[in-house]
Amino acid sequence: MYQVKRVFRSEFVPIRTLQYHVQVWGEPAPDKIPLFMVHGWMDVAASYQFVVDAFSQDHYIIAPDWRGYGRTPSGGVDAFWFPDYMADLDFLLDHYAPDQPVNLVGHSLGGNVVMMYAGVRPERIRRLVNLEGFGLPATLPEQAPLRYATWMDELKKLHRGEMDLKAYDAVSGVARRLMKTNPRLSPDKAEWLARHWAQETVQGQWAIMGQPAHKITSAHLYHVEEALAHYRRLSMPVLAVEASDNSLDMWWKGKYTLAQYHERIRAVPDVEIALIPDAGHMMHHDQPEVLAALIERFIA
Repeated sequence: MYQVKRVFRSEFVPIRTLQYHVQVWGEPAPDKIPLFMVHGWMDVAASYQFVVDAFSQDHYIIAPDWRGYGRTPSGGVDAFWFPDYMADLDFLLDHYAPDQPVNLVGHSLGGNVVMMYAGVRPERIRRLVNLEGFGLPATLPEQAPLRYATWMDELKKLHRGEMDLKAYDAVSGVARRLMKTNPRLSPDKAEWLARHWAQETVQGQWAIMGQPAHKITSAHLYHVEEALAHYRRLSMPVLAVEASDNSLDMWWKGKYTLAQYHERIRAVPDVEIALIPDAGHMMHHDQPEVLAALIERFIA
């Protein structure tokens, strides 16, 4: 199994109505700027372990499990709302760094969160790193009725148990599932990650630590103009990191392209785009050393 170089500690922090699970590496110090790292959809904070181990310096790193992921409870809700992630992050910053700007990294869903949050609270962010937080395809008002219908239909499926996540007979099954999704993930990393991505139940099976309600289509349309308004308020330097594999083409089949994302990101006043070779969307698993070097160079 993968051998960890830097061991994290778990903390549980009262954030709004939840006990938030937060993984912390390193210790706070006057000369250390806190580095917050937030994960993506159906992921967990432990996913950053390989990047943390690849850092050349000791950092004070705070990585939460978003609500309904990992060891952070969902609060019993049956739907998740994007603004809640931003509010949770705001409360987390109040707890860990109330008096200083932080360096902030977000992957995928987390990348979208940090890009929007930093437009709301630009004074709280010193440097921002967006790991393939591409946003979503543009929508039209005419799509709203069908979107609401889809949302309600999927809620019913959720409550009938039709959206439950698959459980596995052994942790090795979880590891194989991770490697099937990401062929670049090595067996040793998959075996380690599986034990943080899933937990053993009283029945002896391994269940993914993510609420199935995360799979429900959002009731709200994605408004590009709103996202761009946030982007224009980003007063800090921004590093937008992409993998060599074009995930947008795979996900959206032409409905939203990498060229369109590049056009949007131009709204950020101070942005640098970096490309990681031989990597897919889970770049923090595929090329942790390359990503760690990019982050450290950017926040230095």
